[in-house]
Amino acid sequence: MGSNMNMSVARVFLALMSVLLMAAGVRADTALNSARLWPAPDHTRLVLDMGDSVEHSIFALKNPDRLVIDIENTKLSANLDGLDLSGSPIRRIRSAPRNGDDLRVVLDLKSEIKPRSFQLEPNEQYGHRLVLDLIDEDGLRRNEASQPVLSDNHDGKRDVIVVIDAGHGGEDPGATGPSGTREKDVVLKLARKLKAVVDSKPGYKARLTRNGDYYIGLRERTLLARKQNADLFISVHADAFRTSKPRGASVFALSQRGATSETARWLARNENSSDLIGGVGGVSLGDKNEVLAGVLLDLSMTASINASVGVGDYVLRNLGQVARLHKSGVEQAAFVVLKSPDIPSILVEAGFISNPQEEKNLQSSAYQGKLANAIWEGISAYFNDTPPPGTLLAWKKRNGQDNSVASYRIQRGDTLSDLARRYSTTVRRIKEINNLSSDQVVIGQTIAVPTS
Repeated sequence: MGSNMNMSVARVFLALMSVLLMAAGVRADTALNSARLWPAPDHTRLVLDMGDSVEHSIFALKNPDRLVIDIENTKLSANLDGLDLSGSPIRRIRSAPRNGDDLRVVLDLKSEIKPRSFQLEPNEQYGHRLVLDLIDEDGLRRNEASQPVLSDNHDGKRDVIVVIDAGHGGEDPGATGPSGTREKDVVLKLARKLKAVVDSKPGYKARLTRNGDYYIGLRERTLLARKQNADLFISVHADAFRTSKPRGASVFALSQRGATSETARWLARNENSSDLIGGVGGVSLGDKNEVLAGVLLDLSMTASINASVGVGDYVLRNLGQVARLHKSGVEQAAFVVLKSPDIPSILVEAGFISNPQEEKNLQSSAYQGKLANAIWEGISAYFNDTPPPGTLLAWKKRNGQDNSVASYRIQRGDTLSDLARRYSTTVRRIKEINNLSSDQVVIGQTIAVPTS
């Protein structure tokens, strides 16, 4: 009895001391628990996992180039030597206590960088984080120089530019399947396959918003598409729902009025929260005349949405030949990545990664290839109907070289020779537009056949 009472008194005393210390502005040290590094083409993101929010300062030094991060009331509980620095501008990371209670972290750099730092609040995946972006301005200039140049001449023969966006990345893994499959990994593989298909077709060129495991802000993805002079923007996802029951592929276009179904509303909120994970700000139109900007944006956005729904319909119909569809029509929701007023933009949900069977399908390279080909067939059909001015496709259409195609699913007994006779074309032409290396086809295979 006396022992229990003494323990109770001790607990009360410790609690009172904690309150008094907090009132006096004194707090126990915060720990730097772990660190992650995400190299990207034009920047490297260093994420420090903290036990709490912290006060910090950063400054750069020259000869040699270094970046110094001072973090108040913090102790080191991580092994920073274990970080893989390859692909980053960091040669070495050093750390030491400073002024007794503070921590100094020094990044020895290979070259000069432009630093940016900010803190992120805890979310479902991580606790408090101190984020440092090491921006390579030479890399930014190289990216600018690699932008495609478009011709104003309507008789030009430029390529149709398709920008493919693999959702999430880096610090943001996206949804996770029952067996641990991460959305960011699946969609990057699918995006790469789709790029390879698009690049193999005459008159087309594909660009990726990311080609590695790093995060890009949602609005920055649309800016990258604009910098590439994109004719079409496709964001690829494989999301999850609250239960494992929902399944099927979907295609979304932007809706100014919001989502068109309860599932679409939930997905829109889920995707938009990625900006909170990435710590990216918004875009201001404050330098425009309010009335003029409003009218122009309204007109442009309406046309962009109409075009997005159009191309989305082509893609959805072709996806339905290789995958189960979640909804029979193009859905519309307020996804941030679709809010480009002048570029037709769609978001493709390749399936629900929260569904065990679809998670397994999405892990399959062969299934990813089928999805990529189906998306391509939709893209091709749309642009053959409405080729952008100044493109090779538009030139061919004006000069009687219409490359219109239709999708055909191989039935029992079909051969390429039969199909060539049926569609008044040649076996060589069918193989060319489908990138086939042999005359063999299999039942259930979907191919493109010329219709002009």
